[in-house]
Amino acid sequence: MKILFIGCKYDYGNPELGFSYEYYNLYEPLAKMNNGEHQVILFPFDEINLKIGRDTMNQQLLGAVEREKPDLCFFFLFENQIKEETVMKITESGIKTINWFADDKWRFDSFSKYWAPLFSWISTDDPLRVKDYNKIGYKNVIVGGWGCNDYLYKPMNVEKVYDVTFIGQPHGDRKKVVEKLKNAGIKIECFGRGWPNGKVSQEDMIKIFSQSKINLNFSACSGRVGIVKGITRVFFSGGKLHSPAEWITNFKTFLARQQNEIKGRNFEIPGCNAFILSGYAKGLESYYELGKELICFKNDKDLIEKIKYYLAHENEREKITKAAYDRTINNYTYEKKFNQIFRTMDLI
Repeated sequence: MKILFIGCKYDYGNPELGFSYEYYNLYEPLAKMNNGEHQVILFPFDEINLKIGRDTMNQQLLGAVEREKPDLCFFFLFENQIKEETVMKITESGIKTINWFADDKWRFDSFSKYWAPLFSWISTDDPLRVKDYNKIGYKNVIVGGWGCNDYLYKPMNVEKVYDVTFIGQPHGDRKKVVEKLKNAGIKIECFGRGWPNGKVSQEDMIKIFSQSKINLNFSACSGRVGIVKGITRVFFSGGKLHSPAEWITNFKTFLARQQNEIKGRNFEIPGCNAFILSGYAKGLESYYELGKELICFKNDKDLIEKIKYYLAHENEREKITKAAYDRTINNYTYEKKFNQIFRTMDLI
């Protein structure tokens, strides 16, 4: 099968930040799956857009589709990087299209529900949104969501040099939580933009997973803000007043961003045969058996207690780690997900 992958090559479209999540976790597994049986062509719209602009980039995409005649155009769009009419033209040409929607818990009302009808199929990372897609008359919905690229995330035989680590940006109240852990006598190291240790490479991140006795995962939606700032954004942004028609959508988005969501880390860390202590997000129990394959914390007090408990109970920690690893490799690799999805789409 020939697949044209249309997504960002670089993190947030910035080459200085390294490759993007979708490059590492969607494009690479597609290219390597089933011993490389598919021909996967990358169309890095961010890189092309920087060189020639959005209009010409859209024309180049249509030219690539006409030239390559792929069996599938696989999109990863989270904003209007590609024009709506460009996507519609490709879909109406008879080529199957799919968009891999992410952060549907809070992007659905402002983005996903408007763009879904442009594609032959869509994937959502929030199983609860399937009914919302159906309500707008869209039926070709697949629950794809997050997984593990087991070509990249692998166990490493290294010494456990960290008690507790967190890798990610200091969104929301994360700095306050980390300070509470330190005040409770817990040794924790944080990595990523905004922390003193700074950003680490993809390779170093995977090594740190294996070097850590406990890897933390915070489940709050990215970009969560306080009530005052959040309500303000419902009505204003960029110094401009939103139209009344936008207020309801903005308010729904604000409410959704106050919830927790399942993250890629919930699969990547177990895929490295490393222990994860995660904030709870609705739906995690449908992937892992909580308490046996995945340990979740409810609040700061519970987090501190569970860190201390699992630092002191190595054998129990290792048993849970192995159970989560087995579940992840057997069920939640991207290769397995893609094979299931392509069968559903009658592509294989």
